[in-house]
Amino acid sequence: MRHDIQPNERSYTTKEVAEELGIATPTVRKYGQVLERNGYEFFKERDRRVFVQSDIESLIALRDTNRPLDDTAKDLVEQQKKKLEQSNDTQVAVSGQYDELPQDPNQLKEILTVLAGEFAAARETNMQLRNDMDQLKTTVARLQQDHHVISSTIGNSAQKTNSKIEKLTEQQHGYYETMLEQEKEKNEFLQKELQQIREEQKKEWRLQNDFNKRLETTIKKRKGYYWDKLFALFRK
Repeated sequence: MRHDIQPNERSYTTKEVAEELGIATPTVRKYGQVLERNGYEFFKERDRRVFVQSDIESLIALRDTNRPLDDTAKDLVEQQKKKLEQSNDTQVAVSGQYDELPQDPNQLKEILTVLAGEFAAARETNMQLRNDMDQLKTTVARLQQDHHVISSTIGNSAQKTNSKIEKLTEQQHGYYETMLEQEKEKNEFLQKELQQIREEQKKEWRLQNDFNKRLETTIKKRKGYYWDKLFALFRK
């Protein structure tokens, strides 16, 4: 049976261990079953496991191992046995010292006063450690929140940038469409101008041709008139 718990040592529930290790509660139970199957001993309150710091270190070893869980669990069981044996030796040595305690009440009072001071200092240290852990958890939570905010900000900035790019692309496309439409209108206008110039040239050519024909007819008529006059003189 385990008897290596330290005075004022903090105990953890399964849920607290899961939060501490960043794993799911069923995973903590699974690791506990693997350890117990290989001979590991937990403190228990009724049928529930109560975890101390050494148990958390064993669970971390299972979480981070690349070997089969049972092989790692066997090594952890051996380590626990050695620690328990050392704890037994320490308790035997301490119990042997009890026989050498002074019988003087004043000396016993001094010893108890010293021990009480040490226990008080240890309790104060544990309280400080607990406060430090709470502050560390708060800092981690705040950092996670800041990370979420930064990620959201980056995502929003990227979305805005993409929207701007799409808008500029659309504007540029509209500008090109407008330019093409204007060029098309210019070409149509030039085509009409060219067509009108051709028609005017054709009209000029027709007028010139008609004039030339009339002129030729007039000349021919006059030539005939002069020849008739000339022949009439010879007849006289």
